Amino acid sequence: MKKNQKGKCTAEKNAKKIERPCWDEYFLNIANLVATRSTCLRRQVGAVVVKDKQMLATGYNGAPMGLAHCDEVGCMREKLNIPSGERHELCRALHAEQNAFLQAAKHGVNLNGATLYITIQPCSICAKMIINAGIKKIVIKGSYPDGFALKFLSEAGVEVTAKK
Repeated sequence: MKKNQKGKCTAEKNAKKIERPCWDEYFLNIANLVATRSTCLRRQVGAVVVKDKQMLATGYNGAPMGLAHCDEVGCMREKLNIPSGERHELCRALHAEQNAFLQAAKHGVNLNGATLYITIQPCSICAKMIINAGIKKIVIKGSYPDGFALKFLSEAGVEVTAKK
């Protein structure tokens, strides 16, 4: 498998080159698709947990099962004018990473040593969960205004890769 000038992987099949995404791009694309299920009015986030190139769990940000979604009742954080990255407890939604971890726990899936693909940098609360879940690497697409998260991940030895 070779990368072409566009950063895509290419493979030869019957002397014909085909273009396909590399693994990081592939799983980030899936995380983007997962994010489309989000009901958050501020930002749609998707997460995919992978081990040995196999998806273990997915999650998106949204209200807990059985509760009204933000797109139905409005955004408490908007109403209170709370800036992004602050006062996480004042939100009815779970973060995408949290939902992915809970899905794995519900089905008895071990995440130790896995890689997390997420459409945005985790917050400090999720960073602590990532560390304790045994996630060894995260691949993120976007930034988030929470410097503590990156500090925690670095201190714990979690590899962080940012993609465009």
